[in-house]
Amino acid sequence: MSGSNGNIPKDVTSSNSPAIDKQKTLLSADVGHFSLVRAMHLADLITLMNGACGVMSIFSSLRYALGDPKDFDNLWLALFFLPFGLFFDFFDGKVARWRKKSSLMGQELDSLADLISFGVAPAMVAFTLGFRSLADTVGLTFFVLCGLTRLARFNVTVSVLPKDATGKSQYFEGTPIPTSLGMDAIMAYWLSQRWVHDNLPFGVWFQGSAFEFHPAVILFMIHGCLMTSKTIRIPKP
Repeated sequence: MSGSNGNIPKDVTSSNSPAIDKQKTLLSADVGHFSLVRAMHLADLITLMNGACGVMSIFSSLRYALGDPKDFDNLWLALFFLPFGLFFDFFDGKVARWRKKSSLMGQELDSLADLISFGVAPAMVAFTLGFRSLADTVGLTFFVLCGLTRLARFNVTVSVLPKDATGKSQYFEGTPIPTSLGMDAIMAYWLSQRWVHDNLPFGVWFQGSAFEFHPAVILFMIHGCLMTSKTIRIPKP
């Protein structure tokens, strides 16, 4: 989850520990071609694999959109990559805690990777599945922006949320962005039933007009609202 990558809360990064100072020096160095690489930890590389899964999903969606609409192989592949993103999202935090090493970049990398894999990539799958009208894309954009806002809020509030004995936040405010895998599962079911394009569930409203949209896109908008809610509090595992 966002914030699981052994990251350092913003109120802690100002400490004068030698490890933190070394990372700051490496990140701000204007010499050395590989100073950025040397500043990264193993957990950061695993986080990048999360982002890679999201990017590969997006490319798979694009290949489907450019190919035969009756050949769903690339669309299945686009959905296939996303659970692996979740695996790396969990695994990076476990590695960071196992190695007892924190990264200044960890929190930012984790949030950016999550936005790609659990925000942009699912929206891209939905677009290729058939949510292609202007109103549909507005709804999908709303979903992505809610994910972006939720991650930004987490980054600025993680240091003040109640912590348990291990220093982890006790709960999530709003549903975590990886819960968008629920939407991925729904889309996988639709695809298995061939409910795509003109056969999307709930049909299409105002077809042929400037307001044409598929009511099913409202599911993405509801999920976006759940992510940005402050009243929903989900205990951390």
